[in-house]
Amino acid sequence: MAAHRKPRQRAFGGQAGRTAATLALAGAATATAFEGPAHADPRLTAAQVKAQVDRLHREAEAATEKYNGAKEKADTARARLDALRDEAARRTERVNATRDALGSTAAAQYRAGGLSPALQLALSSDPARYLRGAALAERIGARQADTMAALRAQLVGIDRLRSEADGHVRELRGHEAELRRHKAAVRNRLAAAEKLLARLTAAERAAYEAAERAKSGPAASGRPDGSDQDRAARAGGETRTASAPGGVQAPTSRAARAVSYAYGAIGKPYVWGATGPSGYDCSGLTQAAWRAAGVSLPRTTYSQINAGQRVARSELAPGDLVFFYPGVSHVGLYIGGGKMIHAPRTGSTVRVASIDEMPWAGATRVA
Repeated sequence: MAAHRKPRQRAFGGQAGRTAATLALAGAATATAFEGPAHADPRLTAAQVKAQVDRLHREAEAATEKYNGAKEKADTARARLDALRDEAARRTERVNATRDALGSTAAAQYRAGGLSPALQLALSSDPARYLRGAALAERIGARQADTMAALRAQLVGIDRLRSEADGHVRELRGHEAELRRHKAAVRNRLAAAEKLLARLTAAERAAYEAAERAKSGPAASGRPDGSDQDRAARAGGETRTASAPGGVQAPTSRAARAVSYAYGAIGKPYVWGATGPSGYDCSGLTQAAWRAAGVSLPRTTYSQINAGQRVARSELAPGDLVFFYPGVSHVGLYIGGGKMIHAPRTGSTVRVASIDEMPWAGATRVA
């Protein structure tokens, strides 16, 4: 019976055993590297989270300004396309009316053209009247020829309008694609910022939000001191000032109205791509404020900075546009005393802030 027993399998021993053990450990380590906790994100401090969130919000605002620029171009292209289509439709109506008139005339001539002109003259009871009618018919024929020439020119013009409209369709589609790209960039960065904030503890999140709220002081903190009032009075050669809320003395009545509008927007939410009245992004706020003063500003920060006369930081006056960051991606409305009113970023509201909060890029005096 013993002859039929299976031979016992010997465990690895010696060098072979050590090799097998080494391979097994390596395999386990590899599995852990791909599946285990080694992939967990490192724990960030609250300060690191804040720094990354701030960076993402700056990138989102830069993308917002690009979105605003693309939207402005798309709106212009769409308006031009609609105007071209309307003009083409009006011309087509006129062409159709001319064709109908020519068709009626041709039908009448066909019905009256059964007899030759000589026979019609011979059979006419009033030859003189017939001759007058024949001369009129000849003149009508000349006018019809002119009408036909004008009709051909109108058809050429309509074809040109339609060709131009096709070009604007392609341009509009390009701007719309650009809009989608910038919108996705804004949303991606805001989502990444929110994901980072979600990693904070409840206490850390509360402290972060309290610090953000603390950045905005009461409206009265924007009241300028005497030195700013003096500079405001001298700005651009003005010797008169105009009052605005918060004790602000603006150099012109228009600047005062712009500042007054900005004060009225305090507390309203930042909404990217918005120009009011219920919400604003940074350039939307400054555009709306100066629009209330009767001045039309471009839509984006990088175009608003070129919308007036550049001024030095030491010569700022209430109503001036103040810009920040190397890419000129943020703008506020100066109110004096080193303060501005601005719409900071998503999740915040329009507020008074110091112009020292962000890296300085320049300033522009609008009017």
